[in-house]
Amino acid sequence: MGRFAVEFKLSNNIDVALGRRGLLPSDQVRQVTIQGMVGTGTMRLVIPACVAEQLGLPEAGETQVHYADGRRATRKLVGNIRVELLGRESTFRAIVEPNRDSALIGAIVLEELDLVVDCVTQTLRPRDPKYITSEI
Repeated sequence: MGRFAVEFKLSNNIDVALGRRGLLPSDQVRQVTIQGMVGTGTMRLVIPACVAEQLGLPEAGETQVHYADGRRATRKLVGNIRVELLGRESTFRAIVEPNRDSALIGAIVLEELDLVVDCVTQTLRPRDPKYITSEI
């Protein structure tokens, strides 16, 4: 397992869609650039509670989380969160952690955006610089 930080952008995807349709001025689209830890042992996107609130993300249920130290907890899920990372973008649900100040970028995000983790150089790169490749 490896962990290293990257900077990426999160947006409220509902705002983004309204902005594209001309129904919301671009300066009113809620978005934030945040530090995120790429975690090869993490499954989902995890965001701080303050970011979920700042972006006005809709609740999407709850999930059970298991921490590396053996603890377990129930956490809120939010939806319609747009991730932009290394020129790639997609929409996800995220786990909301109340006491975090950075995000965790897990395997689901990395797979969807077709990004490869190099733990030796602690870098993230697209598998193919031109396309998101899907294996079917």
